[in-house]
Amino acid sequence: MSDTVFLILACALATYATRTGGHLILSRFGATHYRLEAALEAVPTAVLTALVAPSLITNGPAEAISILVGGLVALRYSLVVSVISGLGTLIILRSVLT
Repeated sequence: MSDTVFLILACALATYATRTGGHLILSRFGATHYRLEAALEAVPTAVLTALVAPSLITNGPAEAISILVGGLVALRYSLVVSVISGLGTLIILRSVLT
């Protein structure tokens, strides 16, 4: 087995274990505190911000503008529409600016 396949399988297993483990731990409690629920609901936004912020700062203006367009569209429309608009903006700006 190649190193790449092994790495992909190891990452998949780690992801599955953390997601399942978190669910199993939280299912042991009858009811969770409202602050814990609020914190858990904020996790996807925090992770997405951590993934997008470096690209916003370190890459060129096309990437920054497309991230902002995608974010603004996400305030009003669904995730799919947001991703499509951000990618479309990035493709257009990269073709115009380069």
